[in-house]
Amino acid sequence: MRASTPAHWQKFWEEADSLELDDVYGTDGRMVREVMLLGDPAGKRILEVGAGTGRDAVTLAKAGAEVLTLDYVAGSLYLTQKASGQAGVTVAPVCGDALGSPFGEGTFDVIFHQGLLEHFRDTTPLLTDNVRILKPGGHLIVDVPQTFHYYTLGKKVLIALDRWFAGWETQFTIAQLETLVRREGMEVTRSYGDWMVPGLWYRALRKVILTRTGRKLPMHPEPVPALARLGQSWRRWFGRKRLSLYTTPTIGVIARKPAPQPEAAP
Repeated sequence: MRASTPAHWQKFWEEADSLELDDVYGTDGRMVREVMLLGDPAGKRILEVGAGTGRDAVTLAKAGAEVLTLDYVAGSLYLTQKASGQAGVTVAPVCGDALGSPFGEGTFDVIFHQGLLEHFRDTTPLLTDNVRILKPGGHLIVDVPQTFHYYTLGKKVLIALDRWFAGWETQFTIAQLETLVRREGMEVTRSYGDWMVPGLWYRALRKVILTRTGRKLPMHPEPVPALARLGQSWRRWFGRKRLSLYTTPTIGVIARKPAPQPEAAP
């Protein structure tokens, strides 16, 4: 089985750089959405761990936040610099290991990562460091793949065949993810799920066709209006139930770092 080494991810991001960002699906804005729900980001220090393409970081920088991205691969940090330069904003890329990041305690108001935690067999060092560099009262947002979805079945097959792009990857239920975060002394304030529209298989098929043939299928196929309205109504209704968090391909938690309690008077 292929390991997720720096060289592996460097190659991955170099290949991603060959595509236009408009041709690559992002997180559908859910990272930015969750940060915005915490209040106006202007003036806040925000860290994205695992820089990706930098699009979420750029959007938050446009909103007035002081944003840094942390990654141990130069290719990802280059994409962040490229995206921020094109947008005319500043996002500071930092090369470093997220298991022991080069930041002091209590540095950031918000820390977020998506598509990262699932690549660690032992998640504790990453989450422990996240909490260390978070300010008291600050928030951590963790976004991961959810266990009970056809995505997981397809992924497991590809991992067994040594054909999965990440080499190895796990997944979580919402209860497992909440437990991991609470073990670090964090208070879970919200949990969410995202079904993704269009679905994962269409996105994967589109990417394969685009990278192999250069042909571009629509990013968002034109839906049948009646079916689209029905789907939106169902998602609004079912999305309010906790059970929905066991059906979405991705889930996330937002957790707050408690302020230290004053010592009791003797």
